[in-house]
Amino acid sequence: MSTGRTILSAKRLELTLDRLCYSILENHQNLADTVLIGIQPRGVLLADKIYERLKTLSPETNIPYGKIDITFYRDDFRKRDEPIRAASTEIDFLVENKNVILIDDVLYTGRTIHAAMSALQDFGRPSKIELMCLIDRRFNRQFPIMSNYVGMVVDALNEAYVKVNWGKKKDKSEVLLFANKKESQDS
Repeated sequence: MSTGRTILSAKRLELTLDRLCYSILENHQNLADTVLIGIQPRGVLLADKIYERLKTLSPETNIPYGKIDITFYRDDFRKRDEPIRAASTEIDFLVENKNVILIDDVLYTGRTIHAAMSALQDFGRPSKIELMCLIDRRFNRQFPIMSNYVGMVVDALNEAYVKVNWGKKKDKSEVLLFANKKESQDS
């Protein structure tokens, strides 16, 4: 069994989440035209935390929040050895003429974000789409996609794997870097 290297401790992770929320508030003076969309499955865990913090920081604003499943919008969904288990999309509003902030935990190749933008079109035409990610692995992009809100940039080898662990308690959450994905599954 191997353990990954901690790249964001629980305390730093909490500070990073606060910084990301304050960045949204600085860039969106009026949150009335802004919606948050978490990308299923792992982006939703981050999006839940961002949404709850924003409600606390700006209680007078009702920020629409949804969760989008990109399973059937991915360009590799037919290339699987096992049947696909789709999550569910939970968006009960249109994004027409809204500022959308897509939220995912790790930006790696850009394929997930590309699929999310395709899926988002089913809910209207946003005036703007921004991206928030906790970790940006900037050297591994396959699509020309960049994040507007970044918690941390990680420069790692292509086979390295970043794992975000959300603990049930704040002090148990962390971000780990493993040499490869198999190592992360063994831990």
